[in-house]
Amino acid sequence: MQIHNLVDLGWSHYFQSQLDLKSLESQLPFRVVAVQRNLIECVGLDSENQQKNLQLSTYYWRDEPPEGRPAIGDWLLVDLDFQPLRILERKSLIKRRSAGRESSVQLIASNIDTVFIVTSCNDEFSINRIERYLSIAAESNIHCVVVLTKIDLCSDTRPYFEAISHDHPNLQVEMVNATDAPSLCALKKWIEPGQTVALLGSSGVGKSTIINSLKGNQDQTTAAVRESDSKGRHTTTSRSLHCLPGGGLLLDNPGMRELQMIDTEEGIKTAFSDIDSLAKKCRYKNCRHTTEPGCAVIEQIKAGRLEQRRLDNYHKLLSEQIRNNESLAERRYNDRALGRFYKNALKSSRRFKSRE
Repeated sequence: MQIHNLVDLGWSHYFQSQLDLKSLESQLPFRVVAVQRNLIECVGLDSENQQKNLQLSTYYWRDEPPEGRPAIGDWLLVDLDFQPLRILERKSLIKRRSAGRESSVQLIASNIDTVFIVTSCNDEFSINRIERYLSIAAESNIHCVVVLTKIDLCSDTRPYFEAISHDHPNLQVEMVNATDAPSLCALKKWIEPGQTVALLGSSGVGKSTIINSLKGNQDQTTAAVRESDSKGRHTTTSRSLHCLPGGGLLLDNPGMRELQMIDTEEGIKTAFSDIDSLAKKCRYKNCRHTTEPGCAVIEQIKAGRLEQRRLDNYHKLLSEQIRNNESLAERRYNDRALGRFYKNALKSSRRFKSRE
């Protein structure tokens, strides 16, 4: 990654306003471009305005909660010896409940301007999954564009386009062949210099191929999908930020068939604004839109102006984020209780030793 100034990395007045003159004399902003298990890779300029690549140990943030640790896309302030000081306030954040049984927050990316929701014109396509991504992006007011790939392998792309435009008429949709660079010209208008675009989607939909085509090289490993079920294999194993030759940054993500919802109630209501608006007209304020009399949402479904599928997905996402929030709150409470136990045990041990 070659940069000439911080604007190439996405620096803006939003981040500049968080610094004072004293900070500018003794601190340097670096952007996190990759996060590994034990290392964080950053790019910035040194005190002589020369590009500097840093590798910092995650040890620095071992005592911080997940939200307090660096995510890819973060701006990190370091001192003149390149030791980390603090993370600048984020203007957007994509996060999820971590995979597995453990209830914790996993940061996906921060300071994103636009999300490309990448999906294929085959059996992988799911409007429910698209609405999940829309809800997560809406929580941070991130602009979204749906990118339909593999149009060269599809005899009729209209059903996929119409499935999106039927429920989301104002959502931008671009249809591309990820292996054909001219086909991707439509995407370039969303990737202006200094803008950061994250690609979200399942494995095998063409995220890495899109990045390779836009960059004009084959830096990102790709693999074919299984013909039997259109499912892809995980070729991207970690998140990475890439500068494009004409400016702009692309963030590649490992394939995620689902992002478990957490802290996204407002985002869900925004993505399903039609249902949220109808809910205000229901007879009862606590209407669940199932069998209650005077439900404006159910009336629209009976009249054929709202799909049952859309309401079902709305209920599913809201229930999921409530469940995950409760699990996370319980985990945080247990962690605090365990911390208090250890602290009290240490105090008791010290008192006992002092008496000896």
